[in-house]
Amino acid sequence: MSLCTLRRSSIRLAALRSQIIPAIPVSRPFAFAPIRTMSVPTTMKAVVVEQTGGPEVLQYKTSYPVPTPQEGQLLVRNNISGVNFIDTYFRTGLYSSPKPEVLGREGAGTVAAVGPNTSGFQVGDRVAWLANGGYAEYTAVPAAKTVKIPEGISDEDVMASFLSGMTVLSFVKETYPVQKGDWVLLHAAAGGAGFLMTQILKSIGAKVIGTAGGAEKCAIVKDLGADVVIDYRSEEGKDWVKLVKEATGGRGVDVVYDSVGKDTWEGSLEAVKRKGTIVWFGNASGPVPPIPLPKLSPKCVKIARPTLFGYIETREEFEYYTNELFTRLKSGELKVKIHKVYPLEQIAQVHTDLEGRKTMGKPLVKP
Repeated sequence: MSLCTLRRSSIRLAALRSQIIPAIPVSRPFAFAPIRTMSVPTTMKAVVVEQTGGPEVLQYKTSYPVPTPQEGQLLVRNNISGVNFIDTYFRTGLYSSPKPEVLGREGAGTVAAVGPNTSGFQVGDRVAWLANGGYAEYTAVPAAKTVKIPEGISDEDVMASFLSGMTVLSFVKETYPVQKGDWVLLHAAAGGAGFLMTQILKSIGAKVIGTAGGAEKCAIVKDLGADVVIDYRSEEGKDWVKLVKEATGGRGVDVVYDSVGKDTWEGSLEAVKRKGTIVWFGNASGPVPPIPLPKLSPKCVKIARPTLFGYIETREEFEYYTNELFTRLKSGELKVKIHKVYPLEQIAQVHTDLEGRKTMGKPLVKP
């Protein structure tokens, strides 16, 4: 082959390639996009429960294995985690769960790793999640129950309202759809959920009767806009059913939201109106005992025992309530109250404070 023929063949090959593969400009050399990574240790700080019992069974460990995210999961480096009364139920065995386990149902932090075949998130995203294992530096969580935190909302504000806020929103929208003008009795109105529920009920236009223990807690509830505040620790407040009846003209309330349980369930049945509704959603004083159905008959009372997770089973439902919550937080319509941010090693004290009713607002832990 002559030199001229070789040159013509090279020119034709170059032209053919230009039709198939676009030329890469010299100023932008070809390179793969860099992969974002985050250094993840093999061990971490965590609180482990190996057997049921009191706060003393919460074991703080400094070399607990960091979990590996599986398919559909994210590994989150927790910046802050929420502590909820439900955590004490799993600790004591009131709610059964396999042991050993790391308690904690919610957290906020940064995505450190993405499991296989998991989309929608990338390393570095700031997120909040609902799952198990929040009392730890790292948690492997389902992407389906994880959401990106919008700019303008702090991790602390999210954790002060995430599980509690969505619980409250779903209960007032679905368990009993509260209407403007409804009389609502809310027990533990100064607690983590009660603090948020009082505000949401007032935003709807409901008339709120809030109970709380002590003058300081009652002052907080009054500042939130409750129409009637009852201090159940006071001499007068011990007969809180009578006060509820007086406030409602003897009629009773349209709905009771009761997270106290054992100490209040009978009074809640007395305080609700004919054809009213009682929503039990907690056991702060112990569980509600079995109720004979005929006890509901005289006033045709409806009762419910909901849980948030029954209302956010689908991704669409989960996003509806997270968007609703974030919108209220960002606009300032919903205020949060953080009782205290504890270091993780003080988790036993957090549970002691919760069960001793010494908290006002939401306790958080810093892993």
